[in-house]
Amino acid sequence: MLELLVVLAILGLLISLVAPAALRQFGGAKQKIAQQSIERIVGILDIYKLDLGHYPTTEQGLKALVVRPTAESRWNGPYIKGDAVPEDPWGRPFLYRIPSQRPNHDFDLYSLGADGRPGGSGEDADIFNK
Repeated sequence: MLELLVVLAILGLLISLVAPAALRQFGGAKQKIAQQSIERIVGILDIYKLDLGHYPTTEQGLKALVVRPTAESRWNGPYIKGDAVPEDPWGRPFLYRIPSQRPNHDFDLYSLGADGRPGGSGEDADIFNK
């Protein structure tokens, strides 16, 4: 019985040491997935621009990749499978604005991170297109 208690104590100690590190890795993985998703959507937006000669307006948003905007005769979509705008790993739609508020960018495509609020650091940091 004493041996069983010692084994359980050792297992509890190991779990308490490993679990926080595993959770940090999981959070970092969501940030990487968000960045990769943003870069994939940037490529799709570039194809949209090749077809129409311009990026979607802020008002049209990413929905223009799924549903033909009015008065766009050269639209060759849908550019994304399904009928919904892509979501970030935290279940919120990616945000899009044009023109960009950052120098040397045509548009901003971003996620607000884990907390869903502008700014932040670590897992809560905003993730933008490069």
